[in-house]
Amino acid sequence: MADADGTRPRHAVLTVSEVVQETASAISLKFDRPSCGDFRYQPGQFLTFRIPGDDRGSVARCYSLSSSPATDDHLKVTIKRIAGGYGSNWFADNAVVGSEFEVLPPAGVFTPKSYDNDLLAFAGGSGITPIMSIVKSVLTEGKAGITVVYANRDDRDVIFARELDELCRAHCGRLTVIHWLDSLQGLPTPELLTRLVSPLTYTDVFVCGPAPFMAAVRNTLTGLNFDQNRLHTEVFTSLSNDPFATNLSPESAGAATAHVEIDGLTHVLDWPRNRSLVDTLVDAGIEVPYACREGECGACVCTVTDGQVTMNRVDILEADDVAGGLALGCQARPASDEVSVTFD
Repeated sequence: MADADGTRPRHAVLTVSEVVQETASAISLKFDRPSCGDFRYQPGQFLTFRIPGDDRGSVARCYSLSSSPATDDHLKVTIKRIAGGYGSNWFADNAVVGSEFEVLPPAGVFTPKSYDNDLLAFAGGSGITPIMSIVKSVLTEGKAGITVVYANRDDRDVIFARELDELCRAHCGRLTVIHWLDSLQGLPTPELLTRLVSPLTYTDVFVCGPAPFMAAVRNTLTGLNFDQNRLHTEVFTSLSNDPFATNLSPESAGAATAHVEIDGLTHVLDWPRNRSLVDTLVDAGIEVPYACREGECGACVCTVTDGQVTMNRVDILEADDVAGGLALGCQARPASDEVSVTFD
């Protein structure tokens, strides 16, 4: 959604309306939807928050939405306190009703393309957050059956335990939740997970959780010869730059000609060959969707309709998507003299 002058709002200020203590180490923050900016979202997407820093002024952190656009009027993120995690500990210690946060629009590609394909979801710890958003949306608006394998250290760490139980009862036959507790079953290994999931029927797999857990799941699916193009993973890393900044300094280089369509407007500008498309547009004062600028989130996904680009990182895009012309604006650099790009 664009403003009257054709620009896309970059961020909004969200106010905490409720703090929910989910477990001893996890909280959910509920927010009323903002009156300005485009905060429509897809299940599985996340928000990028600006929070006070120590000696850095402020830092940016990304947290998945656990609310569903199909069932919830409010926005909700769920955050688990992590040892040594600056952002999670700051929120746990400081967020209260009335707290205000500068937030970038929802972003990310960890979202199902169809609500009618049977899903298998693996969640480890707070990785249940985007999975919960997907589950509620699919059950409400689709026909798919869903199996969730949810791993935690013990039953005290299970986030959304009551809500998951209620969803299973309300959607008996469509939703199955399998709890994996390390305290009882040991750490999940490919061998153990293979026995668990081999009898299941599914079309797509969604995985979110700690790195060792995700590696075990990936190895399990590889052993089962699962189509990797049907595997969707969500990984967050601490951002090394400031995605809220808009005053990037340009670099000199030979330039291609870019034709960029955003919100129905086409911009023609020089695109230096050593600059990403997002940075080039920001330098030119053109509003463009982005969040992390590091190829991690998918907020800047665009379509190359003519010409060629190169990209350093494309991990979050599937091979078929890249072959079909999808690109990450924060990674794309021109490889031809003219390039035409469209942001949806």
